[in-house]
Amino acid sequence: MTATARIERIHARQVLDSRGHPTVEVEVHCQGGAFGRAIVPSGASTGKHEARELRDGEAEHFGGKGVLRAVSHVNTVLAPALLGRDVSAQRAIDRTLCELDGTPDKSRLGANAILGISLACAHAAADAQGVPLWRYLADDRQPLLPLPMVNLISGGLHAGGNLDFQDFLLLPIGARSYSEALEMTVRVYRALAATLARHGFEGVLVGDEGGFGPKLQHNEQAVQLAVEAIEKAGLRPGHDAALALDVASTHFYRNGSYHLHSTVGVSLTAKELADTLLHWVTKYPILSIEDGMAEDDWEGWVKLTSVLGKKVQLIGDDLFVTNPERVKRGIAEGVANGVLIKLNQIGTLTETLDVIHLAQQAGYRPVISARSGETEDATIADLAVATGAGQIKIGSVARSERLAKYNQLLRIEEELGKEAFAAWRPVGS
Repeated sequence: MTATARIERIHARQVLDSRGHPTVEVEVHCQGGAFGRAIVPSGASTGKHEARELRDGEAEHFGGKGVLRAVSHVNTVLAPALLGRDVSAQRAIDRTLCELDGTPDKSRLGANAILGISLACAHAAADAQGVPLWRYLADDRQPLLPLPMVNLISGGLHAGGNLDFQDFLLLPIGARSYSEALEMTVRVYRALAATLARHGFEGVLVGDEGGFGPKLQHNEQAVQLAVEAIEKAGLRPGHDAALALDVASTHFYRNGSYHLHSTVGVSLTAKELADTLLHWVTKYPILSIEDGMAEDDWEGWVKLTSVLGKKVQLIGDDLFVTNPERVKRGIAEGVANGVLIKLNQIGTLTETLDVIHLAQQAGYRPVISARSGETEDATIADLAVATGAGQIKIGSVARSERLAKYNQLLRIEEELGKEAFAAWRPVGS
């Protein structure tokens, strides 16, 4: 930056996310004309240890989901404290935001208010330097286009509870570039629609993240149909394309057991669930499992990691919630080997970057992730490239709030070249 870009004005407003729920949008204007805008996402499947978004709770206004209080906190509390600041001083800005809130989970002013400013400042700083966001955030890191992890079939809270497990996803592991990975994914997605119809299931309507939401008989059937779709697309399961699971097990964990509603009356111990997942990994081309155990079932995570930690990618989402202290505990106890990264789980860009670095230093794989309540904001695409995370989980290849990120990665690929691609690495490599 040839000259310091000082923050001149910050303005927030209430806008809508992909589920039609209110969320916070923030604009940052700097002296000299630099500008940044960001919109905050929101999750349906949230961990109890996440930073807290602030909702108004007034039933007559968007059913209680309004965010006018968070917007007001941006405009009247947070913005005045940042006027005149160097917009590129991200760490200092984020520290100020956290200090003004004063709570460990950002619940006083709202993580949605804080994150909106944090991200908009980064966009404005990149604009001041005249570079794209990914290049600005990369600093001295080697940027890489990520391998997409793409939703095929949705269950759990993303599709009305039709299945216990939340997501059944595609990993286009045979791709040699990001654009090839995306094309392979679309082929499988279209083949899955036809496969579902052929078996008498709904193959048009989709869940929150664009994955199909058919009323299947049991969880394993989703895996079987996905494998069939890979084959129908002319790809080899386990070679060209593989599968990932988001079990989201916290949502069916009660009193020390895992209760599977899609298989009536079945209740599993942590060991039994780990053995079931091991059986699936042996039987099907599954290379990644997210939240295979519940968010506070640390003993269950130890069992799962001992059984599968050297075979597949084990991602902690509700377990870690992009929180450095929980990630440090996971590393110390040797559970999982991957960390799902969601900006709004921790609430600032600086803290997110710190967790990504922490994971990478420990040999854990960071996976940059969207939320079920998304927007046209494509920040996470730039974040994935800038940090060289290697993987991104956006949702499916349907719905514009998802495609905004996929398309941004196509634009970045034009700048970086197809060779700047994070091909799949087997666990342990």
